[in-house]
This record gives sequence, structure tokens and C-alpha cells, in this order.
Amino acid sequence: MDRFGTLNTFVVAAEALNFTDAGRLLGVSSSAVSKTIGRLEERLGVRLFHRSTRSISLTPEGEMFLARCKSIFGEFEAAEQELAQSVASPRGRLRVSLPLVPSLLGDTLTDFMAAYPDIELDLDFSDRLVDVIEEGFDAVIRTGDTADSRLMTKTLGSFRHRVVGSPAYLTTRGRPKHPQDLAQHACLHHRFPATGKLERWPFSHDGKDIDPELPSAAVASTLEPLIKMAEKDVGLACVPVFMVRKQLTDGSLISVLDDYLNSTRQFRILWPSSRQLSPKVKVFVAFMAEHLFPPEERG
Repeated sequence: MDRFGTLNTFVVAAEALNFTDAGRLLGVSSSAVSKTIGRLEERLGVRLFHRSTRSISLTPEGEMFLARCKSIFGEFEAAEQELAQSVASPRGRLRVSLPLVPSLLGDTLTDFMAAYPDIELDLDFSDRLVDVIEEGFDAVIRTGDTADSRLMTKTLGSFRHRVVGSPAYLTTRGRPKHPQDLAQHACLHHRFPATGKLERWPFSHDGKDIDPELPSAAVASTLEPLIKMAEKDVGLACVPVFMVRKQLTDGSLISVLDDYLNSTRQFRILWPSSRQLSPKVKVFVAFMAEHLFPPEERG
């Protein structure tokens, strides 16, 4: 027995409640429909229809079986759509919210555009906590965890902070040995634009946070100016290590107090939970997971 075809015949007949009309829709005779239903009932061991000379109607078992058959066909249709999307060419507008660290993201985004020229990137750089679904974003990249059950998430990489200064600054002002020593230094602070709060320098020791009094030589709403100031010998900045990889390698900046900066934060990409993940979002998530961080720093 062609079970799928038989189920389809049953669904059409159950919705039409007329074997002749069902046969017309299926392109077969009413007697063929009747025979198919009869064989199905025999196989299941239950009556699916009440039959009279004038009409047919579903039995309680028929009603239950119809609901289950519709669910099966719905799953089949969803599977077909999912498969069609998986092989479709990724294209269209992709709206993404990103943190205010373009120096980290810029090269990877440029490489993504070259790999997928049919995708139009619409990028919103902000430190505010956006509502991915309500504001219509396809994906969001952020640090930290999320408890939103409406979203899927994937870790892109992990990072730590480093307090950095130039060799000339450290020669002149001395190298701090403990976070409390920063009271005698010019500290360059990052302020979150959305809240106006200064970002905490995440010192800790033996599992306990350390929050020294930090002087303020300058405050900026983005990290890049603070790094430039540190390179120009005017103070110390506390920044994610990925922002200063090059400077730490070439020696233009030196990190201090590393033993007090052990906490790790994560970059995550989030997108609306959906049974049919669109091709453009799928390739963006995969590309960022593979290329944003070096292998040793990936999640």
C-alpha cells in the first residue's frame, strides 16, 4: 500500500466529505476513493467514516486520525521548505546589530561581503541592548550571556582585558605592581554611550573583585581613541586584548597587571529562533564563527 498516497486520499475525502468530489480533486473515480478508504479502515481496524446513501461524516476516530494526518503533512511541507532554503543562494538584505568595536569586525565583514556579494549588509553599531525580534534584526553580535528563549545563540570567541601603556609612559611613571598603584597613574576610561557609565576595569584576585580608585585622565565613548592616547604616552587604558594584538606584538604597547585580569568574556552571535533558518543568516553565523577570532580564541 502506498501509505502516503492513501493518507492524502483520506485527507481530501475527509475535508470534502464526498467521495465523488474527492475523486474529482484527486483525478480518480469515486469508487477508487471508496476502495482506498475501505482498505485503510481494514488496515487500521477502525471505521473512519459514517456512510449513508445521502452523505458521509467522520467518526470520532476519523476526526482524530485527520488531525494527525494534517500534522504529518505539515511536517513534510516544512521539511521541503527547509531543504529548498538550504540549497538556495543566500541573498537579500541582512540587518545586523554590532558592538562598538569596528576594528575587530571590519576585516571579517569585508571578507564576508566578498564571499557573498548577493547579500546586502545593513549594520548598526551600538552598545545598547537591542530587541532582536521587535526591532527586526536578523542577527546580533554581543558580549555576555542571554536568557531570551526566543533567540538562538552561538559563541564566536572569548577574550580578556589588558591594561596597556607605552614603553615611554611606563619608563617615566613606573610599572604598577598592584591595581591600587593606579592611583598614581593617568587612567584612560571607556564610557558606555547608552548608559553614560564608565566601564569597570575587571580586576580580581583569588576569586574576589578588586575595585581601586582610578583617576581619570580622559574619557571616551569608543575604545580606539583610548588606544591611540596610550600609544602617544599619555596614560594607561584597559581594553579587550583583541583590540591591541598588533601593538602588543610589535611592542608599541606593553601590558601590566596581567595577574589581576583573569576573567574571560565571550562574544556571541544571536538570531531569532526559527525552524527555517534563512540561507543569508545561516551563512553569516557560520562565517563569523569561523573567521572572527583565531582558532585558539574561538568558543
